[in-house]
Amino acid sequence: MIDFEAIDAAIETQFDQTLAALGQLCAQPSVSAQGLGMLECAQLVKQMLEKRGFETEIVPSAGFPVVVGERSGRSDHTLLFYNHYDVQPPEPLELWDSPPFKADIREGKMYARGVSDDKGQLVSRLAAIDALLSVDGELPCSVKFLIEGEEEISSPNLPAFIETHAERLAAEACIWEFGGVNHEGTPVQVAGLRGICYVELSVQTASRDAHSGTGGSIFPNAAWRLTWALNSLKQADERIRIPGFYNRVVPPSARDLELLEALPDSAAEYRSRYELDGFIKGLQGGLDLQRESIFSPTCTICGLTAGYQGPGSKTVLPARASAKVDFRLVPDQDPDEVVLQLRNHLDDEGFDDLEITYLGGEPPARTPLDDAFLALVVESARSVYGVPQIIVPMSGGSGPNHPFIHTLKVPVATAGISYPGAQVHSPNENIDLECFRKGIRHVARIMVEFAERG
Repeated sequence: MIDFEAIDAAIETQFDQTLAALGQLCAQPSVSAQGLGMLECAQLVKQMLEKRGFETEIVPSAGFPVVVGERSGRSDHTLLFYNHYDVQPPEPLELWDSPPFKADIREGKMYARGVSDDKGQLVSRLAAIDALLSVDGELPCSVKFLIEGEEEISSPNLPAFIETHAERLAAEACIWEFGGVNHEGTPVQVAGLRGICYVELSVQTASRDAHSGTGGSIFPNAAWRLTWALNSLKQADERIRIPGFYNRVVPPSARDLELLEALPDSAAEYRSRYELDGFIKGLQGGLDLQRESIFSPTCTICGLTAGYQGPGSKTVLPARASAKVDFRLVPDQDPDEVVLQLRNHLDDEGFDDLEITYLGGEPPARTPLDDAFLALVVESARSVYGVPQIIVPMSGGSGPNHPFIHTLKVPVATAGISYPGAQVHSPNENIDLECFRKGIRHVARIMVEFAERG
């Protein structure tokens, strides 16, 4: 029987080395959206796995390479860890208090781009493995890693990669790339992810920008054209106007609503953190807010570009305008179908001149709420946090869990190091070092208990 006190002591003894390894990984840029440092980071990740005795390979994909590693353990049970080595762009750089690719520790936190999403999560799993090896000399179960480089651009090539390499990636269960605690410090289990369909809408009305005095009365204006098209997507009450968009939506079950009702009300925390005056759709909080934030699909304008946006004035009539738009999808919506519905809607509304560029997407997927592995991960948190994980039936965010659940046919559970103030995807991304410690301890317990129970 493995002594968890000895494991926790090893985690603490090795903690400075763990932070140094995380700092080294964060110092290597790996921005998939810009193609920056990707192969170099994959090679660094490969070295980190090899250092821990994993048979490791950088496997080509149709996009950026995937790092695959495997090490046998004492039991026959096999656990798969999914992580990603790519990060979001660091811009706007001027809003960082320290350089984004130079890890900085201050006031109990480490700051860097990717330190939480997802390099800290990856290193926390390696730190748990280090502690288990130092105490016992071998892993309690067999472990596989799949570490991709395209999660931040919607993992366009991962489903095909998993289908091609399904036998190599075979396992009994999977720990997902993220996890952590809520605003009350309670560990959270996220049992599913919404899907996403991300597009760019663009329109060009002339070969070049024109003087607004010359063309303002007689030339078509790309910015207005785009604005009118965007306005057609949603009603003032936030309902999405695309015909057929809601046809596949599956409402939450009674069990879903029971779990949502048991969650702490996040309304006050959202209002405080984001300095909100209120929520859309007249929402106040409680179950209505929880349900809407997870089980309703969305249409979000993520960015707009047109004409002149520098200081001062420039009287110009834009010839081109574009917008980035994402749709968060709920079971059983499909991103490819949403693109077709969007195209038909724009054509029917008279906007057949708008171009749709599909930038990526993935379907929603969920692990059954009564799954035994999910229950193991939930309960194993108790000895670290003092309470088991609370279960969120589905996340508002998205990720490529669909091929894991439906191709590899493994249950997917979350456990990790993040907390609400981590500022992922934003300047000053960070981890709380105490949350980091607890996340490492939790992963070690999951591996031990999984080896015993499968």
